[in-house]
This record gives sequence, structure tokens and C-alpha cells, in this order.
Amino acid sequence: MIDFILADQNTSFAVALGLMIAIAMAEGVGTLMGLGLSSMIDSLLPEVDLPDVDVPEFDADMSGGALPADLEVVGASTDATAAGPGLFGRILGWLCFGRVPALIILVIFLTGFGIAGYLVQGMIHSVTGWLLPGIVASAAAFAGALPFTRVTALGLSKIMPKDESDAVSRATFVGRSALIVQGNAMSGLPAQARLRDATGQSHYLQVEPDVDGEVLEQGTEIIIVRQLGATYTAIRNTNETLSGAV
Repeated sequence: MIDFILADQNTSFAVALGLMIAIAMAEGVGTLMGLGLSSMIDSLLPEVDLPDVDVPEFDADMSGGALPADLEVVGASTDATAAGPGLFGRILGWLCFGRVPALIILVIFLTGFGIAGYLVQGMIHSVTGWLLPGIVASAAAFAGALPFTRVTALGLSKIMPKDESDAVSRATFVGRSALIVQGNAMSGLPAQARLRDATGQSHYLQVEPDVDGEVLEQGTEIIIVRQLGATYTAIRNTNETLSGAV
């Protein structure tokens, strides 16, 4: 059994499952320490604003139909909004990015890829006595992992708490108050801040001071003033009417 698991043809599946375990452990430790690893990764990815549509309609879009008019991808700049999501955005949307945290989707995919790979190789080995070349088995496992990821992530999206959703456009965060919850924000060295949108949902952002040389300490209430790609710049919140809103 060990020889089968660690066979050269199965290296990619062993690595995938090992990486899945490592990510799960890192997320668990990060959660205990308040690091919010999943939220930080989400903040680095392009945003996919998903409309509230039924699954069959969205699946129809993936098969070549017209996309809903209000589906858009927010790029690296607050002014850059594409006319349509593009292929990459459609793939992310199909995999439920924006409905489920990216790290969870990655863990699901790695799990599906590893298990599918071993199942394929196991069936081939039981029938023929030999293993498929690694690249062939990996291609088959990849094809099986995608729908597994889609179905699992879609199921999770229906039961996850609403404050885990990141479906609100990040462009609307500018001008809102937030609270630095992890680290001290300095120029070139962002810290993590928690922001609540108009619906009360929580979002975690990477922020830097808008003023060079300033340090925004952990626990400081701030106001988001600009979006610079995946990060934001902020100033101290001196407006008493906004104080405590985060």
C-alpha cells in the first residue's frame, strides 16, 4: 500500500493531499492566533460579484449562454470594471469564488484531485497490474476534481454564515470605517483590518497608512480612503459619528 501511495506516478496526488493537510493545519493555527489566513488570500484575488441566481441558470451561462447583466469582475483598480467577467472570471464564478472563501475552495480542490487520482490509479492497477503515467493520471484527476469542487463548494455556500460572504463590491469600502485587528500598518507593510459593510457583513482587508511615515497600530479605528489593487490606504478615524461602527 505504501509503495502504491508513494509511487512516482502518484507523486502529484501525494503532494496534493499533503498540501491540503498543511493548509488546513495552517488555517486552524491562524484562526486561533487571529491571523485570518483565508481572508488575506481572498483579498489578493480578483473579485467576482455573483448575482443571486439559481444554479441551473448559472450552469447555462457556463455552457455558452449569455451572462447575467449584473455580473462583473473588479480588477486591480477601482476604476477598472470589465464589461464582462472574461474566461478567468467565469471559471472562478463557476467554482463559487465569492460565495465560499478561496482557501476552502483550494482545500476542496486538492482533496478531490488527490482522491480522484488515487482512485483512477487504483482501478487501473487492479485491472492491468500497472499504473498510468503521472501526467495522464493527473489530467484525469483534474477533470474529476473540478466538478467535485463545484458541487462541494456550492453546498457549503448554502450553509455558511452570511458574514463569510465577500459578494459586496470592494469598491464600496472606500469611505467606510474599519478596525485594525492584526499587526501595525506601515507604508509597504500592510496590516489586517475588519470592515462591516452596509448590510452588516464582515470583510477583512489589507491596509496601509495613506500618509507616508505614519503607523496605524493594532486596535486603531480607521477610514478607508483609497484602493490600490488588493490593498487599501487608510487614515485615522477622527469622526465621532463613525466611531464604534466597526
